[in-house]
Amino acid sequence: MYIKQIYTNCLAQAAYYIESEGEALIIDPLREPEPYLEMAKKRHAKIKYIFETHFHADFVSGHLDIARLTDAVIVYGPNAKPNYTAHIAADKERIKIGKIELEVLHTPGHTIESSCLVLYDEEKKPRCVFTGDTLFIGDVGRPDLMSGNLNKEELAEMLFESLTKKIKTLLIV
Repeated sequence: MYIKQIYTNCLAQAAYYIESEGEALIIDPLREPEPYLEMAKKRHAKIKYIFETHFHADFVSGHLDIARLTDAVIVYGPNAKPNYTAHIAADKERIKIGKIELEVLHTPGHTIESSCLVLYDEEKKPRCVFTGDTLFIGDVGRPDLMSGNLNKEELAEMLFESLTKKIKTLLIV
């Protein structure tokens, strides 16, 4: 298993390239596809999936270009309704690459489609969680952004439920 964080200071945004057995996925890619394409080429891997933890309002994602250039499948969590082809994963659905899996945990609150991704290693043990904008170090994602017909109080309630019933219950060793 190989994990590489691609961090952009000016946006305070982290994307991830994850690989196992020559298969790769990307989480929340930045606009330019080249870093991901070059990494996959250098490592002799095929990008199979592009996960978006939610619709991003603060930066432009490169998911459409990467998908077009690699035939990778774009994956969102429940309640996402993109106007392009994507796989809308069910809550707790697992997607496999190589010998590892990513489990989609629907964690609405920042947005209604927000999801976190639990990474399971080769022995099927949970190793880490990618939280997108649901959870930060010392903070949580803002629940006051537009999300359909929901108001900030409804989103805040959803975020509290997501944090207490999904995130806090994870045991990552």
